[in-house]
Amino acid sequence: MTTPDLPLVSSGGCGDGCACGADEETYLECGLDPALAQLLADAGLDPVEVEDIANVALQEDLAHGVDVTTVATIPEDAVATADFTAREAGTVAGLRIAEAVMSVVCTEEFEVERHAEDGDRVEAGQTLLSVTTRTRDILTAERSALNLLCRLSGIATATRAWADALEGTGAKVRDTRKTTPGLRSLEKFAVRCGGGVNHRMSLSDAALVKDNHVVAAGGVAEAFHAVRERFPDVPIEVEVDTLHQLREVLDAGADLILLDNFTPAECAEAVALVDGRAALEASGRLTLEGAKAYADTGVDYLAVGALTHSSPILDIGLDLRAAE
Repeated sequence: MTTPDLPLVSSGGCGDGCACGADEETYLECGLDPALAQLLADAGLDPVEVEDIANVALQEDLAHGVDVTTVATIPEDAVATADFTAREAGTVAGLRIAEAVMSVVCTEEFEVERHAEDGDRVEAGQTLLSVTTRTRDILTAERSALNLLCRLSGIATATRAWADALEGTGAKVRDTRKTTPGLRSLEKFAVRCGGGVNHRMSLSDAALVKDNHVVAAGGVAEAFHAVRERFPDVPIEVEVDTLHQLREVLDAGADLILLDNFTPAECAEAVALVDGRAALEASGRLTLEGAKAYADTGVDYLAVGALTHSSPILDIGLDLRAAE
């Protein structure tokens, strides 16, 4: 899909010396452009968290020093335009996050030209984002911005393949908590960009009774009742290994049940047994090639941890435009 060029926008820098050798106090005080922060919030992301992640990524690269190669080779007042360009086809995610990295680095105002939006299918050679600002700032931010953009676009691309495989069925692909430490909200955002849906974001916003909880509690129904009694308003999903366990938790009142390592035939039997009284999620033994077979059984979700723990990056590069 070719996305029409979107309006040119201007973004403010975040203060003299940000991420280019500033002391830690100044470094942590940087703020994103309000318009960019609003775009992040509209996408379901916390702008403060995105800024924190950008700071961590840049600090890892700079270690409170400077980009010695760039400082040595690029005049301080040089200005350039750079294009983020897809090297291969896929689904893009994290463009506004890449902008946030640039915003943290840039010591002057910079212009951003948006050619694509998160969730777009893009082709090899397609320009996604153009940035005009100090050349030093572009090159200092390049790797941190690309690390996040390529990683998130890879997750979105993998998710899109699953979503396409499930098209026409009633099932949705969704993620797990098998995420990169510190990047969960961004990686789950990428899943949404790819057409998937999110499972719980943390251990506190929903319960998932798994095999170890069952062992500790003395049974699957006992574990379910214990959670329901202690946290009556929290959504509870219960993992079951057998149809016998499924009957137990269904009778106990579970409204979301995870079918762990069930075959498609067993999933179909579970769907018939539940008969709409609870939502069902298939997990384990899932492959992209077999996705539709599971979806056709009538389950509501396919849980795919590989979306976030094993997706390859989408190859995206950043190139300075040649001087005219």
